[in-house]
Amino acid sequence: MKQVLSSEKIPIKMWLDDAGPTAIEQAKNLANLHFAFKHIALMPEGHEDLEIVSQQFTSATKQIGTLGGGNHFIEIQKGSDGKVWVMIHSGSRNLGYKVADFYNKKAELLNARYFSEITKDKQLAFLPIETIEAKNYLAEMNYCVEFALANRKLMMHRIVEALNNVVGGFIHGELINESHNFAAWENHFNENVLVHRKGATRAYDGELGMIPGSQGTNSYIVRGLGNPQSFKSCSHGAGRKLGRKQAQRELDFKAEVAKMNSQGIVHGMRHESDLDEALGSYKDIHIVMENQKDLAEIVIKLSPLAVLKG
Repeated sequence: MKQVLSSEKIPIKMWLDDAGPTAIEQAKNLANLHFAFKHIALMPEGHEDLEIVSQQFTSATKQIGTLGGGNHFIEIQKGSDGKVWVMIHSGSRNLGYKVADFYNKKAELLNARYFSEITKDKQLAFLPIETIEAKNYLAEMNYCVEFALANRKLMMHRIVEALNNVVGGFIHGELINESHNFAAWENHFNENVLVHRKGATRAYDGELGMIPGSQGTNSYIVRGLGNPQSFKSCSHGAGRKLGRKQAQRELDFKAEVAKMNSQGIVHGMRHESDLDEALGSYKDIHIVMENQKDLAEIVIKLSPLAVLKG
């Protein structure tokens, strides 16, 4: 036995000296349960309870630098500043989904076990912030946020390299990074709170960000206005007006392709199944921008030249 912690209701006997802070916290939580017996024994293989990132690490190394599907895209754009921009919308790939799904299921089980008013059908399961599950989720979520940034950086490097191989003259200019679908501790109205941004992104005063439109429409580089009423947030895109299946049923394929062709945009719309990401399935980006002019101001207007959808 390496050491004994005697700070809790019952002792924690440890056969290791390299237990991480999360593992120690778990052991302390166990030691304070009224039904815990005699003492807590922490074995030599004791480790942080972050299983999902560890489990998915090998497959994640094969996904880094890949775009993914759905609304993910790479777009080459002409800016109102006279420069050519490359915009990438992609995230943490399957790793992020696995982490979110794992902890959502944990939250649903905990909510049901303690008869929370948040029942499963409301799809709002939560993890109490003081629990080890919540702390582990935040740790793994932040890992996914960093993984997503590394993923986009690698794709950006390869795109610029490919463009230079064909036409030349491209350099790595200013990188504007933007995360969404995440939670973070922030101070609003003089209180520290967890802000969850789904379909939204940060727009702190003076902070540069981007608001992409849809295929065939403008996108924008914006500067946040730090509006406290939106918790210093703005939209991260145009937003859908038709569901994926609805778009495939209702939109006219030839008409949607014609919209792209008429603007001379290089695109990949080849089949009716591609209608789920057609211009007509999204809201009018100009109206969206008008509606949030008190949240972010336009710095550069971007017009599409070529778009690659996932």
